[in-house]
Amino acid sequence: MRFLRIWPTFSSASRWLLFLTLLLPACPEAKPPASAPDLADQRETMVREQIVDRGITDPATLEAMRTVPRHDFLPLRLRSEAYMDYPLPIGHGQTISQPYIVAFMTEAIGPQPGERILEIGTGSGYQAAVFAATGAEVYTIEIIEPLAAMAQQTLERLGYDNAQVRYGNGHKGWTEKAPFDAIVVTCAPDKIPPALVEQLRDGGRMIIPVGSGMNQDLILLRNEGGKIEKQSILPVRFVPMTGEAPQ
Repeated sequence: MRFLRIWPTFSSASRWLLFLTLLLPACPEAKPPASAPDLADQRETMVREQIVDRGITDPATLEAMRTVPRHDFLPLRLRSEAYMDYPLPIGHGQTISQPYIVAFMTEAIGPQPGERILEIGTGSGYQAAVFAATGAEVYTIEIIEPLAAMAQQTLERLGYDNAQVRYGNGHKGWTEKAPFDAIVVTCAPDKIPPALVEQLRDGGRMIIPVGSGMNQDLILLRNEGGKIEKQSILPVRFVPMTGEAPQ
């Protein structure tokens, strides 16, 4: 039996190139990065549909969410998802919170220009930037050193000079800068760290997720004349707070 020759008169190298070309799928066209106006439109849609429609009304919070570029606090490969309604990984087992949760926690403490805010769990620096955009003086602690360094660089690059990042154990707070008008914790301890309560100014407020696994509650605390009032306001799921609590 004879086989028909179906190859044209190509060289051996050309034949292999054609064969491989037929086997490999066509490469999709590269998607161009979104332009600044496109990102601004996405951010406005995020605020309108994910935040305002869910009941957030504080003008300072809404303005901060409209102006802080969430995409700049994400890895390049995830920037197309920056204004979606879910948390996103930022490396080292950590995430950037869902936009609604960032807005909810911001409104809950009601930051005012010039107030001193402590954040525990800097992550990529997005929540710190939102606080800074309200005019508050922000001190934020991150226990993962590469994330602390990245967040500081991003905040400086974007001009948030009223936000300082420290690499360290959030359980201890930031004694040198205490007392604070507000404390925000973006990772979940099993119980409220006493050092943070001690660093809360009279009249100050704290918002913190407490619990483990799926059983976490977002707790709002107020220091009223040395008496701590607590209110459970929302079931949540945050990454666990790491680092050893002081004995």
